[in-house]
Amino acid sequence: LPVKKKPRTFYSAEQLGQLEKMFQEDHYPDNEKRREIAAVVGVTPQRILVWFQNRRAKWRKLEKLSMKGNRKYSTSSA
Repeated sequence: LPVKKKPRTFYSAEQLGQLEKMFQEDHYPDNEKRREIAAVVGVTPQRILVWFQNRRAKWRKLEKLSMKGNRKYSTSSA
């Protein structure tokens, strides 16, 4: 039997702003904090969990890219 995927959650600009602000404060919110965020944003704690997982992946990717960029420029000047 095929596994049914949950429908994609679309966030408003206001919700994204709140989530980004929370992400700046803490990249790894615990269960209680996720419940609080879910209540404020208006989605389930599970959706908050997934949003933070995806946001951390994006953050790591950006960090990696910025490190590559810094290395490229620092070695070419030598």
